[in-house]
Amino acid sequence: MSTLITGIGRLVTNDPGRDRGPLGELTGAAVLIDGEQVAWVGDAYAAPPADEAVDLDGAAVIPGFVDSHSHPVFAGERSEEFAARMAGQRYAAGGIMSTVTATRAASDDRLRATVSRIRAEMLDEGTTTFEAKTGYGLDVATEARLARIAAEFTDEVTFIGAHVVGPEWRDDPDGYVDLVRGDMLAACRPHVRWIDVFCEEGAFNVDQSLAVLEAGRRAGLGLRLHAAQLGPTSIIGDAVALGAASIDHCTFLSDADVDAMAGSQTVATLLPAAEFSTRQPYPSARRLLDAGATVAIATDCNPGTAFTASMSFCLAVAVREMGMTPAEALWSATAGGAAALRRDDVGVIRPGARADLVALAAPGWAHLMYRPGVPLVSDVWLGGARRPGPAAGRSSR
Repeated sequence: MSTLITGIGRLVTNDPGRDRGPLGELTGAAVLIDGEQVAWVGDAYAAPPADEAVDLDGAAVIPGFVDSHSHPVFAGERSEEFAARMAGQRYAAGGIMSTVTATRAASDDRLRATVSRIRAEMLDEGTTTFEAKTGYGLDVATEARLARIAAEFTDEVTFIGAHVVGPEWRDDPDGYVDLVRGDMLAACRPHVRWIDVFCEEGAFNVDQSLAVLEAGRRAGLGLRLHAAQLGPTSIIGDAVALGAASIDHCTFLSDADVDAMAGSQTVATLLPAAEFSTRQPYPSARRLLDAGATVAIATDCNPGTAFTASMSFCLAVAVREMGMTPAEALWSATAGGAAALRRDDVGVIRPGARADLVALAAPGWAHLMYRPGVPLVSDVWLGGARRPGPAAGRSSR
């Protein structure tokens, strides 16, 4: 079944093969979807025939967002922590234990329902690809359970048993690291593509974090890293040398850290909602971009420090607080997220890519940042299948 999408006001392709600016923008364009893939992109007047046609009446179209950092498999809620931080309480690592307790007690069906609900929220916001982390079990059985459930919803599952030290191991953190590197990793390995570790005071030190990453690499997993959120660290250069696909948070980077990332394929993934929710300083995207580093934007969707599935909210904050232009922010939330996941089939609209497209009830994509808080997604194509968004039926003009 083929579908021709016409009546596009402005089309963002992120296709570097097109001399149309950094976003590969086209006007007067059409897109042909054949099955689950994009089959053709070009001027509407030259469009090939299709089984059906959809006229968007001037709506802007962008690639589906790629959320490369989220924690959607959990039970319980932590709104009281948010209220306390807004009243002046300082954020510190280790506040996840209430979530761990609730998650361990939750049934598979309850956890599955939470992921399903968050997934639906992501689709409503235009996110078509997302990474999902474990990390709220902190024991072998629960971490494996979280990995298995996450894998029902996405191919991009990350094992982060090294989120904080499990409560049973509070007096033996090195013993817990051995558990993570051994039995826990082995139990989660069949369900995951990535391994991650939270390298911060109150979580894991540099030596412990590198040991976890090295174990993951030996197991054939890709590497991710939470680091430099709460303070400076010496791990960045080593993580880059190990081939980490992404280093996430990146608030307290030295010049050497920035240079190491800029000279590598490691992506700096920035998480604006986390700083918004914790009152931490915002990282400087401008500093990274000017150095030549690849930057991604993700939601960090989690119950404690960034409970949002809205990529458009993250874009608005990134533009307002982190020194990004609107075009840089949009690229970072689509093609940048794909780079953080080492993917070239999403975050872009070009022949051969997965047919993940988002139509907006707006004539231009900048409305995502220009009209913060307003639901603008009118249609989402996920692997070629169309579903209405919250702005379905609303005029783009």
